[in-house]
Amino acid sequence: MEQEVIPAASTQEAPTQPVGAESVGAAPTAQPARGGARGAIRGRGSRPGGRNTRAPRERGEFDQVTIDARRVARVMAGGRRFNFSLVVVIGDRKGRVGVGLGKGVDTALAIDKATRDAKKHLFTVPRTKTGSIPHEVSSKYASSTVEIIPSTGRGLVAGSAMRTVLDLAGVTDVVTKIHTRSKNKLTIARATVEALKKLRTK
Repeated sequence: MEQEVIPAASTQEAPTQPVGAESVGAAPTAQPARGGARGAIRGRGSRPGGRNTRAPRERGEFDQVTIDARRVARVMAGGRRFNFSLVVVIGDRKGRVGVGLGKGVDTALAIDKATRDAKKHLFTVPRTKTGSIPHEVSSKYASSTVEIIPSTGRGLVAGSAMRTVLDLAGVTDVVTKIHTRSKNKLTIARATVEALKKLRTK
């Protein structure tokens, strides 16, 4: 009786691989992207109540510029105590402008006081249709003397604190002169204000 001989190779079963293991030379299986689920949850779209849905901040009625800031020291029994003094100019560029002075133990408090002081001293500048002034005017405040001359088509030719005051007042087509050596921006700004208050419409 003949017995069938089975080759040894056929009797061996293929080695089993643990689940998830990769054979050598085989194409790697696709792995999920790291943080993919997290990125899908977060996303880049706007969320309700997020920053993208916040209403834009409304612009104030007046523009504000700080033209001078000083740190003042007082000698006390325990040492020196510092305060801040700031000069602020506000205006709507449509004819209304004001200059204010504020003092405080920090700059935020000084700016707040100066802004309130400037709003108390708001006034309206008489202007022509082109944005210039009706006539030539000059004024003196403390040690500062200024002069404002209308000049058609020249734009705003001014420097120092005069430019800030006239710009925020919406005045253009003028030439200005500062007849003093003083560099005090507060007195120059207040001299400019006094000159603008002398304007009269024809």
